Amino acid sequence: MKSLVLFVLLGLAVHRCEGAESASARPNILVVLADDFGWGDVSCYGGKVPTPALDRMAKEGTRFTQFYVASPICSPSRCGIITGQQPGKWRITSFLQTRKGNRECGQADFLDPAAPSLPRTLKAAGYATAHIGKWHLGGGRDVTNAPKFAAYGYDVGMGTYESPEPHPDITGTNWIWSPQDKVKRWDRSAWMVDRTVDFIRAHTNQPCFVNLWFDDTHTPWVPKDDGAGPNTRKSYTAVLKEMDRQIGRLLDALRTTDPSRPTLVVFFGDNGPLPTFGQERSAGLRGSKLSLYEGGIRVPCIVWQPGVVPADRVDATSVFTAWDLFPTLCAQAGVALPKDFVGDGEDFSRSFRGDAVSRAKPLFWEYGRNNTSFSYPAGVNRSPTVAMREGHWKLLVNADGTGAELYDLAADPNETKNLASAHPPVAASMKEAALKWRASLPTPLPTP
Repeated sequence: MKSLVLFVLLGLAVHRCEGAESASARPNILVVLADDFGWGDVSCYGGKVPTPALDRMAKEGTRFTQFYVASPICSPSRCGIITGQQPGKWRITSFLQTRKGNRECGQADFLDPAAPSLPRTLKAAGYATAHIGKWHLGGGRDVTNAPKFAAYGYDVGMGTYESPEPHPDITGTNWIWSPQDKVKRWDRSAWMVDRTVDFIRAHTNQPCFVNLWFDDTHTPWVPKDDGAGPNTRKSYTAVLKEMDRQIGRLLDALRTTDPSRPTLVVFFGDNGPLPTFGQERSAGLRGSKLSLYEGGIRVPCIVWQPGVVPADRVDATSVFTAWDLFPTLCAQAGVALPKDFVGDGEDFSRSFRGDAVSRAKPLFWEYGRNNTSFSYPAGVNRSPTVAMREGHWKLLVNADGTGAELYDLAADPNETKNLASAHPPVAASMKEAALKWRASLPTPLPTP
């Protein structure tokens, strides 16, 4: 009997030891998001403005060239990251704004805290969790009942104005930014990096998950000592260079903060750029923010984890998305997905370790529920309202079935040649699937 008890106790001790070792080996995870950030905003993707820190990050990690966000506008794009699901499932289809504006878009006032949550899942597995920077998933303007950051699983929330808990250092007035802010517009990225590093250094006894969501490079571009004024090419260049410099500061700090714990950083943009400067900021891709063409939803993505993520690698094969991050980051951290989680993404963690991964399911997007409450880019950059990608084919179509366009992205990534009439069976099949998917989303909330 004594030997049996001793055997059980030894087994428990080994189990606890293995659990402790597993937790200690889990990486810190940072999701670093740039705002309104185009394919051509990074020099290693073909951009004209030098971005040495991001280029070094790509040299030390893996650069994805077929990465997609969940939407061509901020709030639904961010919803896809947090939930691992299509944002339309949570009735978030445009940027969250006033209650009246939200109703006119048929959308909710904030992300439902009952939605799946990546930070909540990691927190349950022992992670210290923080959101630092732009949130834009509820709060601000006249939406005063948005859930606090803790409702989504964050230990700490330091938001900008468009959040339930705007930090006083960067929110001096009842607006997104103002000259009265304690931290000036040109210093906000530095402030966010400092808070991120402080948080990680305060939690060296456990792994950390941090959303570091910049509000650069969104307009207004207000660099320090800029003689050209805001929203010029010169001011854009200065803001981009400063954000790049701050990313370099962040990576330098991570290299020395806790050598015993690895750190995984995923950097990307929340949607394409606007203005594009004649498609310069999309590196020739058609579209922009507010468009389902490639320039609105395909963005730079760099994954960095020295010693784990292969260095100086370009993954041009894996069609990887923002809503893949939920299962992918959990797998990378050795954290089980919630038992009831049904995501729209797939586990791409093998692509973080050097393998090209093929998608098992097609991709779908939507933007533009009506012509009065949604903004659109002008001219050829305005897209149909529903899009689908399967393999190398991409189809766009309006929700009423009109205006179908079909592109072969392998041969024509800039979407210049509509092949719908040349490949009618492909166009018809994809159109049917895209419209069926669009019809499966919840109906819009009624306008009061």
